[in-house]
Amino acid sequence: MERSGVRRGGVVLLVDTDDPWLRACQGAFRGLGYTVHIAMTVDGARVFASEHPPDLVIAEVRISGESGVPLIDALRRSHPGCAIAIVSAYLSTALTAAIVRKGVSAVLFKPAHPSEVVRQLRHSNPAHPANLDNAAATDWETPTLARAEWEHINRVLLDCNGNVSEAARRLGILRQSLQRRLRKHAPTR
Repeated sequence: MERSGVRRGGVVLLVDTDDPWLRACQGAFRGLGYTVHIAMTVDGARVFASEHPPDLVIAEVRISGESGVPLIDALRRSHPGCAIAIVSAYLSTALTAAIVRKGVSAVLFKPAHPSEVVRQLRHSNPAHPANLDNAAATDWETPTLARAEWEHINRVLLDCNGNVSEAARRLGILRQSLQRRLRKHAPTR
């Protein structure tokens, strides 16, 4: 059993329509030892979960024009032990609060690396028996300024539908400066 409560080799269900992000997560979770399945609709996720109970579901808030929030309730009823993480570019304070009240284990802004999702799941329930041996290791780490800047830039770029010129205008920097920053890899912390 992994410290997050999700066993290594467990089943991860990714529910999203963002193909590049899905492929990156699929490869990363497979690299971490999980079996990964993808659903691109809420109904597809429900059908898969009914046939193959997942250990972890990572879902977007907006999926093919539908809200992914009702999926949380369905999964809570049918698989109460399943860890659920919402990773979205469309989060607001009110929506995040509503999602947390529904019982999700982690809520993160896109782009979030799978290792960050697993780390947040470890922090979400330090009283879980699987986490007792590492209670001291679950202290929150403040992200570095470089990491916070990288996440903000990517959030703005997502808001602009990938339009670098518009994102640069909103950020108040030159397009060339933004392109240079986008070529860099994400800081690890």
